[in-house]
Amino acid sequence: MIKKLLAAIAAPFLIATPTLAAPQYAVASWYGPGFHGRTTANGEVYNQNGISVAHKTMRFGTKLRICYPVTGRCVKVKVNDRGPFIPGRTFDLSKGAADVIGLIPVGVDTITFEIL
Repeated sequence: MIKKLLAAIAAPFLIATPTLAAPQYAVASWYGPGFHGRTTANGEVYNQNGISVAHKTMRFGTKLRICYPVTGRCVKVKVNDRGPFIPGRTFDLSKGAADVIGLIPVGVDTITFEIL
């Protein structure tokens, strides 16, 4: 009872400050040639040259900023497919997204990501 009363009294004086989440690390790969033109898990037609990402459980439409620390480049992507289905990997970038950050030559590496 007292906690509720104190919360009600203090509420007008509290200032909401946005919290900046620290980037998280994950292993990402890219996919493209064998899937270009096929239907993704959310029903879109996959464009390997587009900017998108697959994840096993994130909601379709989730927007992320993915950065590749090796090159210092980042890309904003939207989850539109499921995968990757190889143990230890968290994201499968479209070829276009992987090209933007410079991941294509190595194929698989550690990236950082933030949910936008």
